[in-house]
Amino acid sequence: MADPTAAHDLHGHPADPSKRDFLQLVALSGAAIGAAAIAWPVIDSMNPSKDVLALSSVELDLTPIAVGSGVTVVWQGKPIFVRHRTPAEIKSAVDTPLGDLIEPQTDAARTKAGHDQWIVLIGICTHLGCVPLGNKPSDPRGEWGGWFCPCHGSQYDTSGRVRHGPAPLNLYVPPYAFESDTKVKIG
Repeated sequence: MADPTAAHDLHGHPADPSKRDFLQLVALSGAAIGAAAIAWPVIDSMNPSKDVLALSSVELDLTPIAVGSGVTVVWQGKPIFVRHRTPAEIKSAVDTPLGDLIEPQTDAARTKAGHDQWIVLIGICTHLGCVPLGNKPSDPRGEWGGWFCPCHGSQYDTSGRVRHGPAPLNLYVPPYAFESDTKVKIG
């Protein structure tokens, strides 16, 4: 006589527990593979695109930049001002009393040791995000010979420190390093 407490399939035959375990294993494995197949493209889409990776750093040859002039390069979608400062511009930046500055910061804190003739700055005004003038020789540079933001009148000195106007902060210094005396890597 058959055990009345045993499980039966649809045809009244006793159920095979090993077959049920196998079906559960197959179903769970299929679900896990399906979840991974859906999750992979979603996770992969969060990686930075190739054009963003390409702009993660910019190398610049400094040789063609004459003393007293500058260039603007783009790094991560931002204008970067690189200026080859004259000895007079460096002296003016070094000799400025910190008490005269809106955001006190020494020139040495804004340049790399041994390369103080070069200033590298993010060229975005800290007031409302305009791009100041002053990197071209024909641009107005304001009273302190640095950069001038024509939108609201902020003026920066030759070290990129705010000296006048509504801008509350100095121009930001991006991460950069000199790879040689004539090559700088930004980023």
